[in-house]
Amino acid sequence: MKAKTDVIQTLLEALPYIKKFRNQTVVIKYGGSAQSSDELKAKFAQDIVLLHTVGIRPVVIHGGGASITKLLDELDIHSKFVDGQRVTSKEAMRIVEMVLSGEINKEIVALLNSQGAKAVGISGKDGNFMEATARGNGEFGYTGDISTVDTTLIDNMIADHFIPVIAPIASGGAVGHPGYNINADLAASKIAASLHARKILFLTDTTGVLDKEGELLRTLDLQETEAFKRDGTIYGGMVPKVDACIEAVRGGVKKAHIIDGRIEHSLLLEILTSRGVGTCIEL
Repeated sequence: MKAKTDVIQTLLEALPYIKKFRNQTVVIKYGGSAQSSDELKAKFAQDIVLLHTVGIRPVVIHGGGASITKLLDELDIHSKFVDGQRVTSKEAMRIVEMVLSGEINKEIVALLNSQGAKAVGISGKDGNFMEATARGNGEFGYTGDISTVDTTLIDNMIADHFIPVIAPIASGGAVGHPGYNINADLAASKIAASLHARKILFLTDTTGVLDKEGELLRTLDLQETEAFKRDGTIYGGMVPKVDACIEAVRGGVKKAHIIDGRIEHSLLLEILTSRGVGTCIEL
């Protein structure tokens, strides 16, 4: 009987959050270990479908850097990185699109559909909804920075009750251009701001932003976040995640969350409970 009572109590705790976020757009950047474990993939799909079923509007943007590097290595195509950013040659761009749009994107779509959702996979080339220019005046090859986001296609998909699953590839504008490889975190933040999303969540391989003693920082405002970047509390691979959060919040997204994708149902715990599981960054 106690177990049943606990279930009811959990549902009652979630109810205010379901009401609060109903008909609101929530952008999820999906990557890290959550994207590589079959068990976590299934839990992620269940979370997305549950959110959609209760009236929240999830939009998924995924990465795939590890899979891209693996295939490039198998094909003996050298991967070069500058300041943690991939330099994408024209030859590599073909592989990037193959892996992101042709493999990972369709796997996520199939996973969501198997749970009863109506998911559709697209990239920024579809409907020309995301355009980019070359990063660093071409220093990074076909790695780009987003210049424009036209959300018409995504808005229509959401209105028709589909779940958009987006591969971070942008149109180059010109006829015959192979497109640009976009950092998935930055793509997610740009898309979230353009959609006027209520929240953006980044699934990572860490518990969130940690202080110098290794303790989780549950809530940060922009001023605190910038200060922790300056004094080295936030460093390494967490910096681009935090920068993406800052960009989203400055773009009008109310809250940005960095959560541990290794925890089962971390999305539901963050969105539908009072305590959450990661770091929340807000104005």
